[in-house]
Amino acid sequence: MEGFHNKVLLIDLSRRSFEEEAIDDEIYIRLLGGKGLATHLLLQNTRAGVDPLSEDNVIIFAVGSATDTKLWGSSRYGAFTKSPLTGMYCESYAGGNVAEAISKTGYDAIIIKGASKEPTWIEISSKSVKFHNAAYIWGKDTYHSEDRVRQEIGVKDAGIAVIGPAGERLVRFALIENNYWRSLGRAGTGAVLGSKKLKAIAFHGSERRKVAKPDLIGRFWKDMGRGAKTNQVAMAYKQFGTPMLVAITNTAGAFPTKYWSSGTFDKWQNISADALLERCRVKPTACPKCFLACGKLTEIVDGRHKGLRVEGPEYETIYAFGGLCLIDDIREIAYLNDICDGLGMDTITAGNLAAFTIEASHRRSIGEKIEYGDVDGIAELLNKIARKEGIGAILAVCRRKLLIQVKP
Repeated sequence: MEGFHNKVLLIDLSRRSFEEEAIDDEIYIRLLGGKGLATHLLLQNTRAGVDPLSEDNVIIFAVGSATDTKLWGSSRYGAFTKSPLTGMYCESYAGGNVAEAISKTGYDAIIIKGASKEPTWIEISSKSVKFHNAAYIWGKDTYHSEDRVRQEIGVKDAGIAVIGPAGERLVRFALIENNYWRSLGRAGTGAVLGSKKLKAIAFHGSERRKVAKPDLIGRFWKDMGRGAKTNQVAMAYKQFGTPMLVAITNTAGAFPTKYWSSGTFDKWQNISADALLERCRVKPTACPKCFLACGKLTEIVDGRHKGLRVEGPEYETIYAFGGLCLIDDIREIAYLNDICDGLGMDTITAGNLAAFTIEASHRRSIGEKIEYGDVDGIAELLNKIARKEGIGAILAVCRRKLLIQVKP
């Protein structure tokens, strides 16, 4: 089959072993690659009723048939597993350079099962699979861990996915980070890696996909590129990114505010896309093979967080910490965004839990004292969650159904 490598890699952390498995053309014809292939493999390799945080659960990394070709938007990869947050099927996606690096290893999907006894990181290339001791980065934040792994392998364009302290401590909404700020978030993929004592995975190689009709793809690439230059939606995303939704949702009365009690934040202008551009130094960034450049590399130029750099914050992070927690300074939201990324925690769930705690404090349902808009109090709470200390130990393992029951 053109566009596929027709093989997957199966890694057993318990045995520190690996093997290749061929995939029939019929599977690709029926399911394509990416999500279809990964879901097929997940069903094949996951028994009913498995504990998501046990060594019997598997996690699968997969790329699509167009990955590492000229097609626009082909630079995303996915992680697929049973979620420790919902207890159900989990799919999560991220951009950055990891998708192309996975493709260059020569595999369409990588299945990881078992659990290591000691902290480990894996190096997967087109030539070999190597298991490395990760004790020296266990407990470190995602930024430091990614830098150290990249330094160890010495491959400049390697794709590196890591977890932070939240994943190590099995926080149910821990995520996997790559390229510092690209996140496989929401459903607890980081906790699954943490349960396997797997701190990081590095991908690199020299394999290239064969394309059946390169001329056709070339024409399609040029046509889409030309159209993007004048497309108003593409231009808006490049200039403002997802934060432009702050103004739109507030105008529509649909901006989540004060722990879901209102649809409009009266200070939304202070956390809008315009505020981000006015208060910070912002540079549009794009994943490989993407013309939108919706990412915003943000540097805070004044105030108590001067010099802080983060990609974002995205709309979801802005509503979670800005709207739900009533924080009216985009720089402070960027600061909380940075804390979550370093700890390896999903900002949406973290912001919701922070607002939930604030509301519970107001209702005197808990002994914690924390106010809306209290940035430092929220920052302390985030660290408590990642360390599973005090009330953080409860919030770190909350199931979604529990939050729905107590939601006002």
